[in-house]
Amino acid sequence: MSVNVLYKTSAKATGGRDGHAATLDGALDVKLTTPKELGGGGGAGNNPEQLFAAGYAACFIGAMKFVASQGGPKVPADASVTSTVGIGPRSEGGFGLAVELAVSLPGLARNDAEALVEKAHHVRPYSNATRGNVDVKLSVV
Repeated sequence: MSVNVLYKTSAKATGGRDGHAATLDGALDVKLTTPKELGGGGGAGNNPEQLFAAGYAACFIGAMKFVASQGGPKVPADASVTSTVGIGPRSEGGFGLAVELAVSLPGLARNDAEALVEKAHHVRPYSNATRGNVDVKLSVV
């Protein structure tokens, strides 16, 4: 599979989960903190799962807008996606992720909303990157 790359970004992390991460252009700059549930101190800062959840949710809205531009139902201006990302040990060893996307499309008929969500799930890059590797649950709320 080849990708016609239209945009690239780069980020650098130091110190691991209790360190620092920033994009090389300076647009994103975050202190990283390990959550207590993973043995860290918690406290002020973000963790990779939070950053992934935010990106996943935003990307999903973009995918729905793309589907709408191809003849699908219009995405309401007040549409939202709540992305919940979980991390934990896998039965096969190592760690894995689980994702839940709760999609709100006010004003759309439920069948139209569900069809839009399903189509978006097949075109968006995060879904394509994680398919077969991450359990993703979709719901229309």
